[in-house]
Amino acid sequence: MTTKAGTIRSSTPNIPDSAADSATSPDKTKKTRTYKVGRMLPATALPSILERDSFSSTAFAEILDRSTHAAIGKFTMGLSPSSLLSAYFDWLTHMVAAPGKRVQLSEKALRKWMRLYQFAISALMDSNGSDCTVDPLPQDRRFSKEEWQQWPFNVFYQSHLLAQQWWHVATTGVPGVSAQHERVLEFTARQLLDLCSPSNFILTNPEILAKAQSTGGQNFVRGFQNFIEDWERQIGNKPPVGTEDFRPGHEVAVTPGKVVFRNRLIELIQYQPTTDEVRAEPILIVPAWIMKYYILDLSPRNSMIKYLVDQGFTVFAISWKNPDPDDRDLGLDDYRTLGVQAAHEAIGMITNSDKIHGVGYCLGGTLLAIEAAAQSRNSHSPFQSLSFLAAQIDFEEPGELQLFIDESQLRFLEDMMWEQGFLDARQMSGAFQLLRSNDLIWSRNMREYLLGERSSLNDLMAWNADTTRMPYRMHSEYLRRLYLNNDLAEGRFEVNKRPVSITDIRSPVFCVGTVRDHVAPWQSVYKWNLLTDTDITFLLTSGGHNGGIISEPGHPRRSYQVATRKQNDLYIDPDTWIAQTSKRSGSWWPEWVDWLVSHSGSTTAPPQTGNAEAGYPAMIDAPGSYVLQK
Repeated sequence: MTTKAGTIRSSTPNIPDSAADSATSPDKTKKTRTYKVGRMLPATALPSILERDSFSSTAFAEILDRSTHAAIGKFTMGLSPSSLLSAYFDWLTHMVAAPGKRVQLSEKALRKWMRLYQFAISALMDSNGSDCTVDPLPQDRRFSKEEWQQWPFNVFYQSHLLAQQWWHVATTGVPGVSAQHERVLEFTARQLLDLCSPSNFILTNPEILAKAQSTGGQNFVRGFQNFIEDWERQIGNKPPVGTEDFRPGHEVAVTPGKVVFRNRLIELIQYQPTTDEVRAEPILIVPAWIMKYYILDLSPRNSMIKYLVDQGFTVFAISWKNPDPDDRDLGLDDYRTLGVQAAHEAIGMITNSDKIHGVGYCLGGTLLAIEAAAQSRNSHSPFQSLSFLAAQIDFEEPGELQLFIDESQLRFLEDMMWEQGFLDARQMSGAFQLLRSNDLIWSRNMREYLLGERSSLNDLMAWNADTTRMPYRMHSEYLRRLYLNNDLAEGRFEVNKRPVSITDIRSPVFCVGTVRDHVAPWQSVYKWNLLTDTDITFLLTSGGHNGGIISEPGHPRRSYQVATRKQNDLYIDPDTWIAQTSKRSGSWWPEWVDWLVSHSGSTTAPPQTGNAEAGYPAMIDAPGSYVLQK
């Protein structure tokens, strides 16, 4: 548009009057420049505007970066390539600068080749097999069948085990490599070696060859059919074959009860009593939100919830909602307030009891500990006792999960969740499968696709396939604040803008660790003894993270060790504790129930189911609706 002066006005926003005033100031030392926009600007104003990043440019750059990471993550099972490359280059540069380590590896390689050569000659001369030169690890059952002891298959698997030993030495103990990078590289090398195992290939696996000979090759036909069926279920987002035999509310999660409270995050289930009298203090079970709650209520024979009800306790359990994209902004504190806090407030209104027994499993135990520490700052805590099952409060040594916890990896996961609004269950389960790839990936593929055999599912395996999602904000917060920064153990975790301290907990604690736990190693769980100033009973049971907890009376081959440390007793390190604590046979559940009874009041008549007058009506039957969400 042409003005009276004949100039064209720019669409640039008007400069504030203060800028115009400064342009017409009598101060002659300021150089001015006239721009045909109807105002006078300082000579430095336009360059500063041009140098400033626009909001749209910054937002576009962030969206582009996040979207790129999210796209890459779909092909890497959520693993950050940058994290893997950083570990590799850290190892490579320090290996180049370590001639002594390289000489050592050369010597070891020569000696292992000589051992393999001698073994191969010995095995060839002895058709009945020869003594192996390397024994597999106790948990490695790939080469346990008799067929593997015959030539040349014994040579195949011995060469594989010798290569594993050499690469373990090559990826560890390199001077200067950070501990995190060493763990990542050793893990990656192990995955690549497992991929190349002779058990994964037809011509080097005697079990597959024998099966093909006995069936006329029909095992490959059945294996291909199994593969197609699994592939169709995978792309159709359907559960694995066999899970239809374990439906919540039908075959599993069948303990009678009612949903007595519901909000946007939880359903609170109150279970129907089976005894004429119950203990005065009810039990609140807080499961982890990364799993469906009914692991604690599987079949009637191994349901922990049913067992507690039958022992005369009023039991409540939280069933978490399976979050969707609308829940992306739910944070860790929302899980505390809408979850644990809302649940124990509801229980108080329903039972008229001001004390409860809190029970937390896995990350549910960590959340329960946060709530207990926050409540302990007040003059009245609602927890008569606290039980923590495979639950950590110190994440400095979180087991093999620490392989996936560094700044690069977390940012990669955050960008994937940012795009979706949640972490998809398949992305999370992929990381857990990698931790036990021999059993959960390669052995399964060999059995189902090459041998053509379908393994029948049990209730625990079907539950494990019933996965959940996690909201973007919550998952990011707990990975950063708990796993990466270890804020809870180090006194930086805030509730209501004030740090909480585990040492404030005064309720007696019963803590359970499991011997073969790859999620919450028992030595890490044992740190409850370091971080609390109350009576602690620590119990170590056989089994893993799930199987060790689901250890009902009558379960075969179960044992445990247990000891109590009083508040003023001296600390005992875990190695000394396990050496001096006697082992007992059987399930640990009766031991726990005896402890709960010793910290309970007298018995009373069972409370009503729900309390409609107080706003907690009995609604639908257990297991509720949230557990059925896919």
